Amino acid sequence: MGNLTESVDFLEEKIHKLIKNNESLKKTKEAFQAEVTELKTEVLRLEAKIEQLENTNHSLKTANAMLGSKDYKTETKLQINSLIREIDQCIVQLSE
Repeated sequence: MGNLTESVDFLEEKIHKLIKNNESLKKTKEAFQAEVTELKTEVLRLEAKIEQLENTNHSLKTANAMLGSKDYKTETKLQINSLIREIDQCIVQLSE
């Protein structure tokens, strides 16, 4: 009978250790899931930032291409101003 009691005590101790280990693993899993969620959010934010920077880069390249050499700098600026005025007129017409 003593051997049976020892076996039961041993099994209870093992079960308690397994339960504690399981709880610890659940907490670790939750922490990792929270970190994954944070990292996914960060990835989305960085992807949006990359897209914004690519658009800015494209705009700058276009502007530099339009400016051309120093000889045509004034003429190019006048053309850009003219385009801006046309865009402003379009916006006014759309808002009416």
